[in-house]
Amino acid sequence: MTTTEKRFQTRMPHHVHEKLAQASELLGATLNQFMIQSALEKAQSVIENERVLKLTLEDADVFFKAIENPPKPNKQLIEAAKKYKLEFPDD
Repeated sequence: MTTTEKRFQTRMPHHVHEKLAQASELLGATLNQFMIQSALEKAQSVIENERVLKLTLEDADVFFKAIENPPKPNKQLIEAAKKYKLEFPDD
């Protein structure tokens, strides 16, 4: 084991071990490979779900604050509005 590897040991009920061993066998993996891959997939899912939820809440907060207190239009927005009115005068 290199210095970049860590060891993880756990105790589990016999029926849990049997089920995990059966699943790993069906996939052609060792129990260790199966446990690491399964844990890694679950960890990634948890991290992504938390990140999406957090970003979504933060984005919603920024969005609603901008609606409640809109910034003054800058030069680019004023120019874009003028171009839009020239191209679509009936709107």
